[in-house]
Amino acid sequence: MARVAFVIASHSDLLARGVVELAQQMAPEVFFQAAGGTDEGGIGTSFDKIDAAVSACLDKVGDGDGAGVVILTDLGSATMTVESVLDFADDPDHLKFIEAPLVEGAVAAAVRAQLGDCLNDVADAARNAIGPMIELHSKQQDQQAPSAPTDGVTDTAVVADPVGLHARPAALLARLAATFDAEILVNGTDAASVLEIMALGVKQGETVELRATGPQAAESIVALKEMIENAS
Repeated sequence: MARVAFVIASHSDLLARGVVELAQQMAPEVFFQAAGGTDEGGIGTSFDKIDAAVSACLDKVGDGDGAGVVILTDLGSATMTVESVLDFADDPDHLKFIEAPLVEGAVAAAVRAQLGDCLNDVADAARNAIGPMIELHSKQQDQQAPSAPTDGVTDTAVVADPVGLHARPAALLARLAATFDAEILVNGTDAASVLEIMALGVKQGETVELRATGPQAAESIVALKEMIENAS
């Protein structure tokens, strides 16, 4: 079971529930709570909603080693409401409020939580979510291929999934890549980063290059090739 749960705090109930729905596709075993809108159902934030969501998450994950709750928000006043909730929290050491892009942060961190990472590592994944996307976009703008080592084990795979390497397929691939003691690249990008894989925009029927180095390089390439070429 995942050690980290998430509170998605937003001015909109629909937005909060939408982010939860998307993230749960990536991390089905992770516990999420949406805390969106006011108590009356309007646009705004609610101390009571966020506080109740935090309590529910803490009850779910407990207070074991590395356990806790990551809180993500959309806009400024939601941040202030969360900070007020944290001021009254009985167990602040198990809470991490991360200022990060809401969707990207939730997706990147949820994948790490699904793998069983500790609170600090999951929080770092949310905090750093936008960095790889900016770097990859910059390289694409410059029409430069991402740098990749010339050694290691290589192979190619034809993408079978109808949606390509997007959303859930990208998350499954990233989770699989993270289980190997190897550095794995898909078209020159980090195979363990769901956001980088999604940013490639690979469609069904396209061929991707796989490259890996490290103790489990060969095993990782076989496993990733099998997953890519067999639609889930």
